[in-house]
Amino acid sequence: MKRTSLIQTAAVLAMLAALSACKKPDEPVGPAQKAGAAIDSAGERAAAQLHENIDKARKVTEEMNERARHAGDEMHEAAKDAADDANKGINKATEEVGKKVEKAGEKIQDAARKN
Repeated sequence: MKRTSLIQTAAVLAMLAALSACKKPDEPVGPAQKAGAAIDSAGERAAAQLHENIDKARKVTEEMNERARHAGDEMHEAAKDAADDANKGINKATEEVGKKVEKAGEKIQDAARKN
């Protein structure tokens, strides 16, 4: 009997070894689960692309704002220079008018003295 139980024990061990080698996956993957995984993967790729595009748009917006600030600063400086030039022109014109009025006044005085 010893021989029979030894053969039976060996057979049981062989079957256990064979069964452990033929292990099924923990969870079988069906068509719906595969489709869900594909949808999730596509959603993740789309979200990553969207975030990448948002980051690019944010960077372009920041660059445009910086350029607009720079252009605004240049326009402000140009307007200030133009105003300074206009003031200089007005001052020069006022001075010229003053000289002509002074000469006219002298001529009037000379004419009054002669009479």
